[in-house]
Amino acid sequence: MKKILTLALMAIMALSASAANKKASAKDANKPVFTIIKENPITSIKDQNRSGTCWDYSTLSFFEAEILKATGKTYDLCESFVANKTYLERAIQVVRYHGDCQFAQGGSSEDVLQTMKTHGIVPEGTMPFPGSLYGDSLNNFNEFFSVLEPYVNAIAKNKAKKISNAWKNGMQGILDAYLGKCPEKFTYEGKEYTPKTFMASLGINLDDYVSITSYTHHPFYTAFAVEVQDNWRFPLSYNLPMDEMMQIIDNAVEKGYTVAWGGDVSEDGFTRKGLAYAIDAKKTQSLQGSDMAKWLKLTTDKKRNIIDSLGCTVPEVIPTQEMRQERFDNWELTDDHGMLIYGVAKDQNGKEYYMVKNSWGESGDYKGTWYMTKAFIAANTMDFLINKNAIPAEIRKKLGL
Repeated sequence: MKKILTLALMAIMALSASAANKKASAKDANKPVFTIIKENPITSIKDQNRSGTCWDYSTLSFFEAEILKATGKTYDLCESFVANKTYLERAIQVVRYHGDCQFAQGGSSEDVLQTMKTHGIVPEGTMPFPGSLYGDSLNNFNEFFSVLEPYVNAIAKNKAKKISNAWKNGMQGILDAYLGKCPEKFTYEGKEYTPKTFMASLGINLDDYVSITSYTHHPFYTAFAVEVQDNWRFPLSYNLPMDEMMQIIDNAVEKGYTVAWGGDVSEDGFTRKGLAYAIDAKKTQSLQGSDMAKWLKLTTDKKRNIIDSLGCTVPEVIPTQEMRQERFDNWELTDDHGMLIYGVAKDQNGKEYYMVKNSWGESGDYKGTWYMTKAFIAANTMDFLINKNAIPAEIRKKLGL
């Protein structure tokens, strides 16, 4: 009897192991296997850690790649310098508006571009390492902004009939305490620079950069300021039909350029493992044998587990211009992350993905790179910064560039 029970138990265990292996094999079979079509040189992966500075990291990565393409030289530019200058300038605007606009950690590529134009830039190492001034190993803005936001709001919403400029000194003191002081002069590779002379030495022309977007509430082939709160400088983006917006990205990568991309990564199809799909929720839930109501009630983690299991076989929607506009107007399409597009790859089924550098350290299955399908990018792009020389000639002509 004991022998029979032992054999039965062994049989059950074997069946369970077999079922688990089949399930794992099915999941592995769906895991994308990438073949690189085009990969442009980029600088190392960085980690913004607990700070809302993706705009800073992604755009400086973009300019580092631009310098690398133009000169062959590799630089590590300083995010703290840009943040220090940007947060003071944003606070000044909030005070001018008497608090009727947002002061926040977020920003846009324009903040980096304008800082470099106005103040110059410095290399990493000329300011304290991120987080080091308050005993952390990387940026952690929790305490920093719990001090900074109330300070700015106290000035902006002051009931006084007249305020002094003294608040700017206090603001600068907070910025310097957490980010470090911006150097007026420094030595790099044996040569003395100011931030402006260092910027001038990098071999790129800051007038070469333009922003691109695609919406129907403004005329195509004109420029407008995309209506999101972190576009607080009101930079103008050229408005193009969606297919031409995508042509620009493809042409840029093919010609050796990168793209400073801003868009929505809060969608279910953006996974923490390094993949992003514009999932068709109706088709996806039907594959799981459930109705749409059940799918909508699933937690984000459970949805992502299903997406991970489907892998490269997950059904995707075909983005349209109308879909982009509807999602922008109903708040589904949000401006919540900045990344760097630098290549194109295809999976075992021939589907093409953009290779996208993130700023979350070497996280995910691909050590800091995300593979984002072209459908995902078309559906979720808010806007992007690009070298105007990367735009196809026929589109540049339409824009008067």
